[in-house]
Amino acid sequence: MKIAVISGKGGTGKTTVATNLATVMKATYVDCDVEEPNGFIFLKPDIKESLDVTIPVPTIDTDKCNHCKACVDICQFNALIHVDKVMVFEKLCHGCGACQAVCPTLAITEEERPIGRIQIGTYGEEGMACLSGTLNLTEPMAGPIISQLKGRLGQETSLIDCSPGTSCNVVKGLLDATYAILVTEPTAFGLHDLLLAIDLVEQMSIPFGIVINRVHESHNQVSLYCKSKGYTLLGEIPYDRQIATLYSNGELLVRQSQYKAMFHEIADGVKEAMACSSSL
Repeated sequence: MKIAVISGKGGTGKTTVATNLATVMKATYVDCDVEEPNGFIFLKPDIKESLDVTIPVPTIDTDKCNHCKACVDICQFNALIHVDKVMVFEKLCHGCGACQAVCPTLAITEEERPIGRIQIGTYGEEGMACLSGTLNLTEPMAGPIISQLKGRLGQETSLIDCSPGTSCNVVKGLLDATYAILVTEPTAFGLHDLLLAIDLVEQMSIPFGIVINRVHESHNQVSLYCKSKGYTLLGEIPYDRQIATLYSNGELLVRQSQYKAMFHEIADGVKEAMACSSSL
């Protein structure tokens, strides 16, 4: 059972919700926000394993190449061009292997190129599993790291902390999700970006609920909008100086009893909403 946590933009509290909810639900935490992973700042897991993530990129044997340009023509990502000889732009290569497959002279072989790392650890006395991916600086493609992170998951309940926004990386995190939690703020900007996130999960036919962060008045425009549309409002996190202090110190909110109760209520709402959606 995969629960994806997304937000229409960065800075809404997505990771705050994902990390704290994972601890109260005793779920596997997976940080798929690989361009800027920060879940481990709060969980501080005991790292058990660290692995390189690589993708295969082509190398050209110029002695065997007959300059037919079949590899250039088949590449959908413009990673190969021919100017007197075939040139490879490694960071555009998606590692699909099509160029090697069509080469008539077997002039193309592949070498593994590192693009990032995966860390695997455990949190707390009960050993809650935690995974996090990190994309190397200047690397453009996060997809292979997200795929490898999710490929390590089994049937256990897992919280997928997706990238912010509605990009391809978010779609990658949402694939195969059983349910989505959309985190937003009670502002006009928050509502705008929430609508983008709602449009995305509805297109992917993923049931969802909404958590509003930094709430300073209960009848805000986002909560009123959710009620008018009949969307599931899973919970509201207050605009609170103590929460800001805990966050700034890299501490989980659930270590304070009042916030732990709040996340248990959100978790109960998630379980109830998932049960309702699965019965439809």
